[in-house]
Amino acid sequence: MKYDYDLLVVGSGPGGHRAAIAAAKLGHRVAIVDRRQMLGGVCINTGTIPSKTLREAVLYLTGMHQRDLYGASYRVKDEITIADLTARTQHVIGRETQVVRNQLLRNHVTLYSGDASFVDPHTIKVEGADHHTISAHRIVLAPGTEPARPDNVEFDDVNVVDSDGILDLQRVPGTMVVVGAGVIGIEYASMFAALGTRVTVVDARPSMLDFCDAEIVESLRFHLRDLSVTFRFGETVERVERSTHGTITTLGSGKRIPADTVMYSAGRQGATAALALENAGLEADRRGRIAVDQHFRTAVPHIYAVGDVIGFPALAATSMEQGRLAAMHAMGEQPGGITPLQPIGIYTIPEISYVGKSEDELTGESVPYETGLSRYRELARGQIVGDSYGMLKLLVHSVDRTLLGVHVFGTGATDLVHIGQAVMGCGGTVDYLVDTVFNYPTLSEAYKVAALDATNKLRALSRFEEIAG
Repeated sequence: MKYDYDLLVVGSGPGGHRAAIAAAKLGHRVAIVDRRQMLGGVCINTGTIPSKTLREAVLYLTGMHQRDLYGASYRVKDEITIADLTARTQHVIGRETQVVRNQLLRNHVTLYSGDASFVDPHTIKVEGADHHTISAHRIVLAPGTEPARPDNVEFDDVNVVDSDGILDLQRVPGTMVVVGAGVIGIEYASMFAALGTRVTVVDARPSMLDFCDAEIVESLRFHLRDLSVTFRFGETVERVERSTHGTITTLGSGKRIPADTVMYSAGRQGATAALALENAGLEADRRGRIAVDQHFRTAVPHIYAVGDVIGFPALAATSMEQGRLAAMHAMGEQPGGITPLQPIGIYTIPEISYVGKSEDELTGESVPYETGLSRYRELARGQIVGDSYGMLKLLVHSVDRTLLGVHVFGTGATDLVHIGQAVMGCGGTVDYLVDTVFNYPTLSEAYKVAALDATNKLRALSRFEEIAG
């Protein structure tokens, strides 16, 4: 049978974008479809890019990084408005959207704008300004996700918003309740706290970011408390009432929290409801996610799925690689798998990033290790940039001295972590970092300081064992 395209991609976010380009570079006929005004997907329009741009605007306008030098009251601008924040956000979104469009067109990928749904396993209907019915030999689904909205909460997108609606606030709230202490909730909590908003974080779990290193998370909690963030862990939200004066959030324990704004960050669900998956012989789980195998194939072998819609880790960086690998496999290539050594970045203020194992994981696996710690306040560059709280921790195998984990908290954490990732990926030991010359003054020197700390501890252990032996 002759098809319109060799590959049709639904969704132009990181996974779909990379899938389309990978197949096009192999010489295949490729098309991509996404909802109107959503080129670049959730990542560019409502998720990763706008939230990280907002964070950058907050850091600049509040002058937070300079307060150790110029005083706690230092600010670049006394009164920061939503317009100040969104101006930078809209600029970056516009530029990134154009980059995606140019890359797709340069690789001769046909663009369709509209809502996609299956007619049959090989055919997609696109409904938008124009209507199209497109057939393809292979299909990659990358529709992304949307915020989950609890049924017992009445969202008005003014006082009660989700993690997408937070970007459309008309003013910086004086007080805010953030429901959900996951990555997105804590990121926004830290941003608004930096702006001077009094934030209360509510979560039914006993702690936040429990997949991160406990020492790093405690450092973040300390810093957020210093910004007047209140934490209510082990609490559930019974109801949210709205009035002309704002909101009242009632917790299961009976506590009532008044606030100008309530932001729900109760997870995300796959944007699959409108795809008519049943017409393709597919189904999604209760959270809209699609199951795939190690090659990202769904239960229908010629249909693949990548990105947030397949669940964990739901990161833009991994989605890109999933899209590339899925398209190559769909086109008959034999690509390798995704490396298990994937960095995690959390764009709180200050930011967190790590790669490899945590102390709890190593302890649970009975792996002998030692820690090496460096604090930014000990580095000349830390003093220069005004970061007195940052830290970098190495986890080193006590026997073969290989790096088992790198955990960074503070300025540039999401960039710095890649040095450790490269060393770990090449099987390097802590001795490599001890012997390496880093530029001075830089934050990268933290690796050498932490490596020296770890080797000093290992040397002390070795001496003790020699004496005891």
